[in-house]
This record gives sequence, structure tokens and C-alpha cells, in this order.
Amino acid sequence: MSITLKTTTKLGGTASRVTVGKVAHGLMTMTHHVSDAHPDEQLFEAIKAGVDALPPGTKMVLNSAEFYGPPHDPLANLAMLSRFYEANPEYVDKTFLMVKGAMTLTATGPRSDSSMEGLRKSVNACSGALRGTKKIDAFQPARIDHTRSIEEAVRNMVVLKEEGKFEHIGLSECKAETLRRAHAVHPLAVVEIEVSIWSYEEETRKVIATASELGVVVTGYSPLGHGFLTGQIKSLDDIPADDWRRRLVRVNEYFDQNMVSISAIRAIADRKGIQPSQLAIAWVAHLGPHVLPLPGMSSKKRTLENLAGGDAVLTEDELKDIAEVMEKYPVQGHRYFGDDEAVGLWG
Repeated sequence: MSITLKTTTKLGGTASRVTVGKVAHGLMTMTHHVSDAHPDEQLFEAIKAGVDALPPGTKMVLNSAEFYGPPHDPLANLAMLSRFYEANPEYVDKTFLMVKGAMTLTATGPRSDSSMEGLRKSVNACSGALRGTKKIDAFQPARIDHTRSIEEAVRNMVVLKEEGKFEHIGLSECKAETLRRAHAVHPLAVVEIEVSIWSYEEETRKVIATASELGVVVTGYSPLGHGFLTGQIKSLDDIPADDWRRRLVRVNEYFDQNMVSISAIRAIADRKGIQPSQLAIAWVAHLGPHVLPLPGMSSKKRTLENLAGGDAVLTEDELKDIAEVMEKYPVQGHRYFGDDEAVGLWG
């Protein structure tokens, strides 16, 4: 199976001349779970398939992080990328690498450190894992550091950027107000937030609108609702007992209620003749030329299927049908394990 994608867009801020595919490639699922490890050959094939489907001169946005490996090897994702670029050097200039860092995952939740020392340590660790195979294109603190101002955090990143550690600056999980303040210090290329039919909160809409005003691209992670909007999960038995998603409030408390909306979305996709995952990605893509769906993909088949969602055009009637589902069956429960702000989201 091979496809040729049509829809492209530009990045923002200092990367505004970079043309990229409309759908970005999230790499977390490639290395995050020890029990579901994938061979390099499969992962490399998944990355190359997406890049090869793009028009000439277009880059694929790859999204990695300092912590996308298992607890004993958090840098595993970047190490995998170093092996990919080492084996496929011709893909270095065909990809735009976004890396999140400056965050430690603790038992009480994520802990961010955007001090000069914290950022430098993180960036050096990420670059070290890449082993010189590719320079980081855009670096993003994974969460907002509430112990210092966003202005200080951005000024610290500017120092590292000017030292040549990376090319562009981004943010992740921030409020619209934070985005505006950060961008005033130095133009941002990208802001990463969760965006999906299941996650379209008021603050999400504000960030998307503010990013459009400022000329910043939004990468919307989990456009498939952590896999639930694919239509492949029909009962709790479809989720392994040790799967972290069972801890989600939307699953362990409101599974039956939320499955009603999923069934309705699947019916719309069936009428259109596409996969529910493609419908979900197309919906995120329709939010604006500056909004890039960011699904996680670990196989060639899934990569090509999801990327094709970015080319799917939703009619006014289909958008209306989806809006009616969202209004009639609003998703129940917080995004993760408690109040979003309490677990470090929306900084």
C-alpha cells in the first residue's frame, strides 16, 4: 500500500518558511511500553512510509521526547531515532524533529524545570541520545514550570537556541494567555496541546484561536482520544488489564456513557466510507490550516491510514453531524487522572 498526500501547511514563528505535511507523526507508542516492543525494522518502515508519501520539498513533523521510553530507559525514543537516521541519512533533511523535555515524571505527577540549568541538562541529554545524527529542530518544555515566569523560561531557551542547541522554540500544554506572553518574548514555532472530538475544551479553543492570531502552529496530540476514537475498542475487555488507559476517569468511571458518542462517530465514518480514525483526524485538521493532528503511529499500515485522514474533506453536513454528537453526548470525565490543572496541564 502506498499513497501520495496532497495537503500541506507551513509551520509558525521562526519556522514559517518550512512546509510540512498536514498530519504530524507522534513517536511515543514506538518505544513507551516494554511489553509491546517493536523491532527497529517495523518502526523505520513506519517513519519512511509517511515521509515518502509527502510531496517533494515537504517535511514530515516527527514528535519525540526525553521521556518516551520505559522507566529504566526514558531516552529510548531518541536513541531509536538516532539508529533510524544513522541507517537512513537521506531522511535527515526530510523530517522536522520536535522534542519535548525539561520534565521529570514522578509518583505525584510531572515536575517541570525550565531553569537555565534544567533546560541545558535536558537538551544536552536529548542531543546526546541522537548522537549527532540530527539536530533538534524545535525544543519544547513538556509542561509549564510554575516556579518561574514563562518570560524567564523563554529567555533561557533563547540562550540555548543562540548557542546552536536547536533551531526553534515551542511550548506544550499551555494556556492561551501563556502562549501570548511567551510569544512576546520570542516568536514560537509550535504549541502542542491535546485536541480531538473528545478533547475540545474552552481553553483548547482559546489556544487554537490565539495561535492563529500569532502565527503559531498547533500540534494536536491524541486526536484519536488515546485510541478510543478508532472504533476498535468496544468493551473494557478490549483494553489489557495493565493498560494505563484503564486509569483514565473517562474509562474507569464513564466508559458506558462515553461509548455512546464513539458509536455515533463510527456511524458517521461508516456513512462517509472512511475509518473512524480518519474521520477523527480530518475533524482536527479542519480546525484551521495552522492545526496539525498528531496521532501516534508504530506501523506502516497505521501511518498511511492516519495520514490519509489529513486529506479527507468533511462536508458541512458531516461537520454538523459531528457537532451534534459532541453536543448531545459530551465526553464525561477529566482528560487524565484528576483535575487537568492539578496534574500539571494547562500551565
